[in-house]
Amino acid sequence: MENVTEMAAHDKLEALLAPVVEDLGYEYVGIEYSSNPKNRLLRLYIDQPETGIGVDDCETVSREVSAVLDVEEPISGQYTLEVSSPGIERPLFTAEHFQRFIGEVAKVQMLEPQEGRRKFKGHIVAVENDEVTLAGDGQRWQLPLAGMFKAHLAPDIDALLAESGSGSAQSTVE
Repeated sequence: MENVTEMAAHDKLEALLAPVVEDLGYEYVGIEYSSNPKNRLLRLYIDQPETGIGVDDCETVSREVSAVLDVEEPISGQYTLEVSSPGIERPLFTAEHFQRFIGEVAKVQMLEPQEGRRKFKGHIVAVENDEVTLAGDGQRWQLPLAGMFKAHLAPDIDALLAESGSGSAQSTVE
């Protein structure tokens, strides 16, 4: 669970890094920041809806962001920087993200229990007044954005593979 210090660090990092990403011509999706002293991690999500994101894009953004972080030093001590595409299970950080994906299935984990639970999965139905409405299993939940710990799209991978003709999503590891 994010504490006040982590939230302040998150906001500072976001204000510092979003313009860098956007100046490079990419969509700034969001960041995840873990301040665990043994394993600090800054994960930055970028996108280019028209063309997608490749390794070269991540390297370009990583170089520029690293330079800014080295100069500004918003994180004390060592940390790991990861630059990534949002992927198929795209993280959802803002009301605009939820709005963009109305009709899709999302998983949401809340900071505090809502209606006796913290985890929800359902179709994104609406976004109003900083609340997201999810519908699933014959129920509807109105979840405040400010109370969300994590949220991401939850597509049916097997259905997507079947549509593309790739067969089953099963794999075996020996």
